Amino acid sequence: MEYSETGQFASGVLRYLAQDTEAMSFAKYPPSLAGFKELLSNKKVQANRSVLVEVLQQQYNGLKTSAAVTQNIEALAQENTFTITTGHQLNLFTGPLYFIYKIASAIALSKELKEAFPDKHFVPLYWMATEDHDFAEINHTYIHGKKLVWEKETSGATGQLSTNDIGEILEAYQGILGASPHALQLAEWVEQAYTQHANLADATRYLVNKLFEKYGLVILDANHPELKKQFSSIIEEDICQQHSFRLINETTTRLQAAGFDTPANPREINFFYLKEGLRERIIREDEQYQVVNTDIVFTESEIRTHIQNHPEAFSPNVVMRPLYQESILPNICYIGGGAELSYWLELKSTFERYKLDFPIVLLRNSAQQVSASIAKKQEHLHLSAEVLFKPVDTLKKEWILSNTGKNLSLKNELNAFEEVFKTLGHRANEIDPSLVASAAAVETRLKKAMENLEKKLLKAEKRKHTGALEQLEKIHAHAFPRGGLQERSENFGPYFAGQGPAFIDTLIENFHPLEGKFTLFQASK
Repeated sequence: MEYSETGQFASGVLRYLAQDTEAMSFAKYPPSLAGFKELLSNKKVQANRSVLVEVLQQQYNGLKTSAAVTQNIEALAQENTFTITTGHQLNLFTGPLYFIYKIASAIALSKELKEAFPDKHFVPLYWMATEDHDFAEINHTYIHGKKLVWEKETSGATGQLSTNDIGEILEAYQGILGASPHALQLAEWVEQAYTQHANLADATRYLVNKLFEKYGLVILDANHPELKKQFSSIIEEDICQQHSFRLINETTTRLQAAGFDTPANPREINFFYLKEGLRERIIREDEQYQVVNTDIVFTESEIRTHIQNHPEAFSPNVVMRPLYQESILPNICYIGGGAELSYWLELKSTFERYKLDFPIVLLRNSAQQVSASIAKKQEHLHLSAEVLFKPVDTLKKEWILSNTGKNLSLKNELNAFEEVFKTLGHRANEIDPSLVASAAAVETRLKKAMENLEKKLLKAEKRKHTGALEQLEKIHAHAFPRGGLQERSENFGPYFAGQGPAFIDTLIENFHPLEGKFTLFQASK
């Protein structure tokens, strides 16, 4: 179905999907095969391929993986190989479904591009946001509606968090998965991930590799000195001259004037200071650079030297991370959610300032999973999956009106009254113009009374169908847990437990990121 039909996506995202002329002015290439063809003909890779391959081989050292992954890592050294990147935080047990959808979208697009450009090679890459420090955003997941939370005191980058205290929440997750063969397989993988690896970054790499290794997914932790070294000149220039702050603010003003959301607000300095147990903002005060909540202070000369000697101590925030990505990868596409797409549109002029190629940005595939039991209930109530995207009160009213066999609408009667009062209004005006207002007031009171009567008729009919309407509410709650799309909260675990690797196979087979369609998956009854 069309994204616009879901009522769940911002107007700016819909305009971008439609390749609205104004939206495209904030991008460099359209999100289409023609756009990729143009980009590939102009692409100048600035990344150091040999360093990238060496770092990846270090990070995969000791991790048993597929030949497809190994071949893709080695292929990154070749001039005809490009990455299709998606990124996300290190969510507990992968967090919401869209974590899985992002990666599946990157793999699906890589396959489509290979068919379109057979002389090129495309590597799907998951960028682990190991430097992020917001533990509250990643320390939980919902499974079968139950919220599981990893309680822990933390500081610094989440990638380095120890997993030695995760046993209790791990057992709870495994217990909810059940005892099917696929559930036991996933339970084993998560146990190996979180109990046999010292930190959250390594645990996440292990689990995501288990899920996607057969598709050749490459997983990168960009928090590495050799990678940061390639970005050091931009780090230094942006901290000391604050180009991104000025350029993004200018673009944000244009975006807002054009009616687009602007979710990412730049700061004067868009880098954090990073070391073990610490990730804090850098601010400039009194000609000095201060790391907030610490006593760390640099003069301009000192911070320039520190950046050159220790670039790994500087961590980009949300608006500079895309520039870091494009500095170290031979990348041609970033796949993200609606908010990510919106903040990428703020960055084109900053990319131009630093002479970096601006990639094609694509909306990740979104989907709705309908279980066999829910599908059966929908069929019983004559509800299509598409109609469930309406507000539940609207859905209940429409169901009553279409299933009771009674005409509860007083629309015809109201139309008839309007005609009567038109005539009365003309007669009142002929007799005494001052009576026109009185006639209009009578019409308003009568309309209100009729509307109240219609509500009472509908309410009385609802009482006769309490059971059906309760079922309808349950179906809607399944589709929209906690009032939002299923993919934004529910974990993939139950779906994998039921279908195994076929769950991911089906996503990749049916996701077509360039089509810009919302996908509905319905389990067989």
